[in-house]
Amino acid sequence: MSLRGLVLRYAFFAALATLANLATQRLVLMAGETGTLYALAVAAGTGVGLLLKYALDKRWIFYDSATGLKAHGRKFTLYTVMGVVTTAIFWGSETAFWLTWGTDQARELGAVLGLTVGYVVKYNLDRRFVFTDARLDGRAAP
Repeated sequence: MSLRGLVLRYAFFAALATLANLATQRLVLMAGETGTLYALAVAAGTGVGLLLKYALDKRWIFYDSATGLKAHGRKFTLYTVMGVVTTAIFWGSETAFWLTWGTDQARELGAVLGLTVGYVVKYNLDRRFVFTDARLDGRAAP
C-alpha cells in the first residue's frame, strides 16, 4: 500500500474510532454531568474506541493474520499498553478544554485534537512494538 493510502486509511479508522468514542461518551452523559459520570463517559468511550481501532488496525493497517487467543491476548495487551501514553494525551487535552471552557463543544474539540496527536504517536509505537511480525511480510507500511 502506498504511504498516501496508508495515511488515508489510518485517518479514516481513527475518525471512526473517534466517533464511536464520542458517541459512547454522549450516551453516558445523557444521564447527567457530574464528575463521576464524566469519568465514566471518558472511560467507556475510550474502551469502545480502543476495541474498534485494534480490530481495524490489526487487519487493515498492519495486515496481521495471527489468530487464536494467545496471539490476540498478547497483541491486544501490548496495543493497550502503547495506548496508555496516547490516552494520557487525549484525556489531558479533552479535560483541559472542558475545564477551560466548560461546554460539550469545547470538550469534544479537545478530544478530537488530543486523539489526532495521540493516533500519530500510537501508529509509530504499534508499528515498532506490537505488530512486529506483521511488518516483516512487507505489506505493512514502513
